[in-house]
Amino acid sequence: MKLADIGFGNLVNTDRIVAVVSADAAPTKRIISAAKEKNLAVDATCGKKTKTVIVMDSGHIILSAKSPDRLEKKSAEDSDSDKDNDED
Repeated sequence: MKLADIGFGNLVNTDRIVAVVSADAAPTKRIISAAKEKNLAVDATCGKKTKTVIVMDSGHIILSAKSPDRLEKKSAEDSDSDKDNDED
């Protein structure tokens, strides 16, 4: 199990992620509304503007204040450091 930092000390299991999308698009906003109505939304923004929506395999969505690019870059860095540690 690998955990990814999504901001403000919050972590998510990367094995359960289905999609990482920008929160600006209208379809994404509809997904957020539907998830909130069904109590499937997890707000990890700590009051900041939502920039990224992470869709999980359980149907939950996670709202993050980090941009999708920043999450991807951080994930790639963590992946590279894991590879380096495996070679030791």
